[in-house]
Amino acid sequence: MLSKSSKYGIRAVLHIAHESQQGRRVGLVEIANYLDTPQHFTGKIIQQLAKRNIIDSIKGPNGGFEMSEDQRLNNNIRSIVEIIDGNDLYVKCGLGLDHCHDDNPCPIHTMYKEARLKIINIHCNFSIEQLASSLDYDAVIK
Repeated sequence: MLSKSSKYGIRAVLHIAHESQQGRRVGLVEIANYLDTPQHFTGKIIQQLAKRNIIDSIKGPNGGFEMSEDQRLNNNIRSIVEIIDGNDLYVKCGLGLDHCHDDNPCPIHTMYKEARLKIINIHCNFSIEQLASSLDYDAVIK
């Protein structure tokens, strides 16, 4: 259900959040190497997230990416997905039909609506701070 871009974005944000909790900034090369993701592709995703203030981008010799405690507390998976892919996952028809809605449902409308509400609940209920604090990084993030 999540695009590759969103998956990379979530993993990158969790890595940046974890390092920020330790008082460290991380550079693009380190992020891409740690996550084993293409550097150029990862850079474009991180750039989108920095532009929308999910993460901070610090320029210069000691630069890199970091997240403040407020950024970690006030953002969740949905924040990341919507920046990267828009809100289609949370509002669109499961079959991709343009005219599907409660008054004109597709064959899977009711079941998909229930599943979508569960996904929204999962993606909104945990802050990046909570997720970054509770993950086993070497087992999960890579």
